[in-house]
Amino acid sequence: MEDLEILIADYLKDCKGIKKLDSKTLKAYRIDLAQFSTFMLDQKTYTDKLVLNEYILLLHQKFQPKTVKRKIASIKAFYRYLVYEEKLPINPFDKINVKFREPIILPRIIPEPVISTFISTLYKQRLLAETTYQSNTILRDIAVVELLL
Repeated sequence: MEDLEILIADYLKDCKGIKKLDSKTLKAYRIDLAQFSTFMLDQKTYTDKLVLNEYILLLHQKFQPKTVKRKIASIKAFYRYLVYEEKLPINPFDKINVKFREPIILPRIIPEPVISTFISTLYKQRLLAETTYQSNTILRDIAVVELLL
């Protein structure tokens, strides 16, 4: 088996040359795979399911869920490449369950005093309108804002 770092370099070359991935995507892949390679230095093999599960557990302890998903996706893509290029007979990620629930982040709301200040300012602007056109335009804006809120 080839050295993991050589395989990663070949994969990144493929991503840049053939897949034409964006430079930011390549940078993220490079970082994710370098971290993976560093973890795998202590391991005997990079195809063992237990070792990969251990790495995924470590990711969950260190990073936020979205970051973990991205890092796992980078590694899965790398292993798909290895299988496609016939460097590995099977993809060890095919037998690993990497689905997990992300916490739902609720949207922030606008505080009620801010809303009332905003609407009262619109009504004051309508009173200050000099032409009928300006008054109608502000009235339209008020209707849209009230409808949205």
